[in-house]
Amino acid sequence: MVDADQTFVIVGGGLAGAKAAETLRSEGFTGRVILIGDERDHPYERPPLSKGFLIGNEERDSVFVQQPGWYAEHDVELHLGQPVVHLDRATKCVTLGDGATLPYDKLLLTTGSEPRRLDIPGTDLAGVHHLRRLAHAERLKHVLASLGRENGQLVIAGAGWIGLEVAAAARGYGVEVTIVAPAPTPLHSVLGPELGEVFADLHREHGVRFHFGARLTEITGQDGMVLAVQTDDGEEHPAHDVLAAIGAAPRTALAEAAGLELADRAAGGGIAVDSSLRTSDPDIYAAGDVANAQHPLLGGRLRVEHWANALNGGPVAARAMLGQDVVYDRVPYFFTDQYDLGMEFSGHAAPGTYDQVLARGDVGKRQFIAFWLSDGRVLAGMNVNVWDVTDPIQQLIRSGRQIDPDRLADPSVPLSELLD
Repeated sequence: MVDADQTFVIVGGGLAGAKAAETLRSEGFTGRVILIGDERDHPYERPPLSKGFLIGNEERDSVFVQQPGWYAEHDVELHLGQPVVHLDRATKCVTLGDGATLPYDKLLLTTGSEPRRLDIPGTDLAGVHHLRRLAHAERLKHVLASLGRENGQLVIAGAGWIGLEVAAAARGYGVEVTIVAPAPTPLHSVLGPELGEVFADLHREHGVRFHFGARLTEITGQDGMVLAVQTDDGEEHPAHDVLAAIGAAPRTALAEAAGLELADRAAGGGIAVDSSLRTSDPDIYAAGDVANAQHPLLGGRLRVEHWANALNGGPVAARAMLGQDVVYDRVPYFFTDQYDLGMEFSGHAAPGTYDQVLARGDVGKRQFIAFWLSDGRVLAGMNVNVWDVTDPIQQLIRSGRQIDPDRLADPSVPLSELLD
């Protein structure tokens, strides 16, 4: 165990940072733990922001990782509403926005990511939104309720997970929704055209309009309010509010200014870390959205923005800070809930890495498991309204073995038997 008089600083007040602080204490670290977040709220989980909390099924207090009193009870010092503006690796100190300087022996960066912004005229209008923080979700929740009462129009730029989840929430309030996206189907780069169409059909059945193959070029308004959006193919869509859901960028400015190694943008960007989540500085670690890790299972670098990565990465980084011999080799995992569709996705199958997609079950009824394969090896699996199969799917991915595609597609063959 490291010395009790050491100071461990965590920069970033999200799920990864909070779980790292929790792990340090549960592993017996008795030194000083400082958690710094640039939001005034205590660390919270982000999935409810586009799911249960936005829909209205979950209360605000349910999103927090720990009860507020937990931090004092476990002697974790909180600095909330304070950005870190400078990292000095030579003196091993961080400087906060109010000028305070805090020393560290080990430092963990869990700075997360931020929404990508639309670079078009009209983004300064009051009705243009992003969804990343709790304050964003609170504002958007009120907007959706108001639009629903007034039969209002919401245009969403982007057909990724956030865009689709907000669309589902908006339809629940009765909002008229149009999604504009450059690809030919939703989630095109993640699921491909066939399975992307499953989500397109789902949303069309619930009244969502799609405008594929186009990008926003301008948001027009009057007296500061949104009136419509223009697209690059000459179309116009009426709108009272606009959500920019065009992805997120890792928050690397602090690391870059400090001279830490960054990953190439082509590889997802972010802070480059090894399989133990250690950066190019042996006393600095990174976890969550911002970390681009060398993944021993997948054989390359990977940056993952989903909830499970923060949930599991924070504790691994904490144990590495304590000198434990740990490796972060989790199978990537995420989930979504839209209308009556629930889905879990395990693995990683980037475009060009697989040569076959097959399904077991009934795709038309949206009750199936899809698999992405390369030379018969399972790279990823997505279960839609089929439950308790995540473990065997991940075992198939971990095995790296060639699987008989006919047996894989046969629902009568238990997944657990495919590795026998």
